[in-house]
Amino acid sequence: MTTIADTRRRRGRVVARNTAVGWSFLLPNFAGFVILTMVPVALLFYYAFTEWDVFGGATWTGLENFRQLARDASFWTALRNTLYYAAFHIPLTLGVSLGLALLLNRRLRGVAFFRTVAFFPYITSIVAIAQIWNMLFSPGFGPVNEVLRWIGVDNPPGWTTSADWSMPAVIVVGTWRYMGYYMLLFLAGLQTIPAQLYEAALVDGAGAWQRFRAVTLPGLRHTTFFITVLLTIESFKVLDLILVMTDGGPGQSTLVLSQYIFQKGFEENQFGYASAVSVVLFAICFVVTVVQFVVNKRRSA
Repeated sequence: MTTIADTRRRRGRVVARNTAVGWSFLLPNFAGFVILTMVPVALLFYYAFTEWDVFGGATWTGLENFRQLARDASFWTALRNTLYYAAFHIPLTLGVSLGLALLLNRRLRGVAFFRTVAFFPYITSIVAIAQIWNMLFSPGFGPVNEVLRWIGVDNPPGWTTSADWSMPAVIVVGTWRYMGYYMLLFLAGLQTIPAQLYEAALVDGAGAWQRFRAVTLPGLRHTTFFITVLLTIESFKVLDLILVMTDGGPGQSTLVLSQYIFQKGFEENQFGYASAVSVVLFAICFVVTVVQFVVNKRRSA
């Protein structure tokens, strides 16, 4: 005869076995996260307070790296360029992505093809993208300047060869590259908005702009917040596009913090100083993200 105690023991063995199976799936990924992410991040914060290169041990220097940062003109240039890139790249990409999503959220023939075309730059090799756009932006024979001359611009910009126009060129390419990815996120958000809301707005006589403001934008609030956070982090850590497109030039006109970290660490072998710059970049991203969460929470209240 089965007793209550036997039933409980059997149930306990089943729970223990299920728990062990669950942990067997979780542990490999968790161990990889700890070893490849958490430990390096912890070491980063330690090395930021040291003088260290790969050929010797780390020497504790306290806040010396951060004092040097305060006097480092190249660091401040990289910081300004990073903020410049983020300030224009984030709203421009948001606007273009949302516009594409609204355009391709309709029942049109071939809409799947156009969605694929818009997404394609995101999965294309960054080296190929940079080379093609450098040719398009060529001051002498590039199609962009040829079109500008054709419409009457006598002295078109030098783009990637000009200190004034190199960053706008990078922002344009960055927006073109990422707009397809964020367009898909906006499309997913648009398809969660109930059609009944649009029907009710039409019955009330709302026009297209009124429906956009009263139905679409509120319905996309959470999606827009999520995309803004992703865009902010992506903008502050931009590296690959600038490395292959301008390499921080001309001069230091497109030098950003991620590239400055790369230069100090892997080119000049100053890993302690590069770690200090990384900590500053992490702090900036953390503060901006927290502010975004606070503002979003207040708006949602």
